[in-house]
Amino acid sequence: MSIQPHVFQMNERSILIQLESNIDPQTLNILLSLKTQVQQKYSDLILEVINTYNSLLITYKSTINNFYDVKEQLLEDCHAIDEAFKPQTKLIKIPVCYDEEFALDAEQLSDATGLDFDEIINRHTKPEYRVYFIGFLPGFPYLGGLDSSLYCRRKQHPRSRIEMGSVGIAGNQTGIYPSASPGGWQIIGKTPLKLFDKENSTSPSLLSPGDRLTFESISKDEFDYLNSNPKDLKM
Repeated sequence: MSIQPHVFQMNERSILIQLESNIDPQTLNILLSLKTQVQQKYSDLILEVINTYNSLLITYKSTINNFYDVKEQLLEDCHAIDEAFKPQTKLIKIPVCYDEEFALDAEQLSDATGLDFDEIINRHTKPEYRVYFIGFLPGFPYLGGLDSSLYCRRKQHPRSRIEMGSVGIAGNQTGIYPSASPGGWQIIGKTPLKLFDKENSTSPSLLSPGDRLTFESISKDEFDYLNSNPKDLKM
């Protein structure tokens, strides 16, 4: 894969490195390789590095006074990365209850896809997904790997509140709401698993970019038990 990065100054302390708009595992691995390199090489200069599907946002601790020099160095870093890099990741199994109490948009999704809801569940739980990045809400994972037969539009009129743990589909993505929030995703289930813990200062987000996950269908009784006994959750 040939890397063709573009580097832009976003503001006085931030630089964006943008790759071609491919949403695929190889692009993700390249971004994570570059992210690791930047974090290690410029640890004394940068405040944070955040990735999306095809870009890195680098925020510096102080004002960038020599953008073109920094740009040239970052371009050299881009071309020096190991394209065979594979990040260390964890595989997490996410239990999801697809009961009608939680599958608020089951009917709408069936109409949109032409599939009955049992088959939607089957196709939603079959893939191994990759976490491409965390955004929108703290701990909210943007996942790649959704079966194309489940692609659907966002809701025309977003809900004013979606419950924590709700699992939804929008476009070619599926994701999990780590906290209650307004939102327009089509909701098909709910997990008792807590994705974001603000009391955990070292690693508040359960998932990180590059991680892999699968969804496991559970019954309403299992959901109620695990929701009341979170220590029994096995990932």
